[in-house]
Amino acid sequence: MAKLKVRRAFKRRHCRFCADKVDYIDFKDILLIRRFTSDKAKIKARRATGNCSQHQRQLSRAIKRARYMALLPYVRELYR
Repeated sequence: MAKLKVRRAFKRRHCRFCADKVDYIDFKDILLIRRFTSDKAKIKARRATGNCSQHQRQLSRAIKRARYMALLPYVRELYR
């Protein structure tokens, strides 16, 4: 018998910034920005966060600015 490939229907994620009608993502809003970084302080992918391309670019720019201003770490400590 031939095996049939089953395609999974993924739930479409919607950009929460578009839903909240956010025009600008502020780099000083650390509580918001920290949600979009991994446990190793890497920026999460657009597929994982569900952001649209415009807000993902703004988010990555805000994270990089917050890192430069020492509001966010570049790399998390390994042993805590």
